[in-house]
Amino acid sequence: MGRPGFLITVLSLSVASTGGNKAEKDHPDNLSLAGDGFDTVIKAKAEVDKIPRCRNKVSCADILALATRDVIVLAGGPSYPVELGRFDGLSSTAASVEGNLPKPTFNLNQLNSMFASRGLSQADMIALSACHTVGFSHCSKFSNRIYNFSPKNPIDPTLNRQYATQLQGMCPKNVDPRIAIDMDPVTPRKFDNVYFKNLIDGKGLFTSDQVLFTDPRSKNTVTTWASDPKAFNAAFIQAMTKLGRVGVKTAKNGNIRFDCGRFN
Repeated sequence: MGRPGFLITVLSLSVASTGGNKAEKDHPDNLSLAGDGFDTVIKAKAEVDKIPRCRNKVSCADILALATRDVIVLAGGPSYPVELGRFDGLSSTAASVEGNLPKPTFNLNQLNSMFASRGLSQADMIALSACHTVGFSHCSKFSNRIYNFSPKNPIDPTLNRQYATQLQGMCPKNVDPRIAIDMDPVTPRKFDNVYFKNLIDGKGLFTSDQVLFTDPRSKNTVTTWASDPKAFNAAFIQAMTKLGRVGVKTAKNGNIRFDCGRFN
C-alpha cells in the first residue's frame, strides 16, 4: 500500500474474488499487497470473535485500521490513537479502485485535487506520501522516468542521475513484472523522514513523489520535514486521523462481517 492515500480505497480490501466478480484486492494496482497481510487480518478477526462479549462487535475495517497503525509503529514510526466504530462495506469490485488511488505520474494539481475531494489538505497529502518511506514498487510504475521520459531527455531531469543509473541496473528496459524495487533507497525498512531527504536529493521514485520538492508550492513543507522529524510525525498523525474518517461505513450502509475474507 505504498502510494499516497493508501487507505482511501479500503472499502472491502480483504474480500476474495468469487465467480465472475473481480474483487478490489485483485485490481492490478493492489496485486503487490502481501497475501499474508490479509491472512493476518482474517485471523485477528477470528480471534476477537472467540471472545463472547466481542463476537460480531468489531469490524474488519477497524482491525485493518489498527493493523496499519501497529505496522507503522513496528517500523519505527509514530503511534497514534485509532478512532473505531467503522462498519464493513457491502461490495468489493476492482473497478472501485479507479479514481480512488493517485497515479505515480500525478503532478501537484492532480494530487491536491484528489485529496481535497476527500477533505484532505496539501499538507495532509504530503504527510501521507511519506508512507513511501517503506514498501516497494514494480518497475512498470516508474520505467518511463528512466528510459523514455522525452525525446530529448530519456531520463527524467528531476531524477538524481546516479540513482537513475542504479534503477536502470535493477529494472531492464523490457520491464519484468516480477521485479520489485524499494521505494526508499536509503532506509527501506524504517518509517522515518528520510523520504523527504530523498526528495531533496532527487531520489523520489515516482513523479508524484519528486514533484513535492520540485513544485515551489510544496517544496517548503518537504524541506521543513526533512530536518524536523517531530513536526513530520505530528502532521502524519493528523493526516492519518483525518484519512481514517474518509468513506466510513455505518449501520445504514454496512455491516460487521463474520469473516473478513467474504461477505456475510
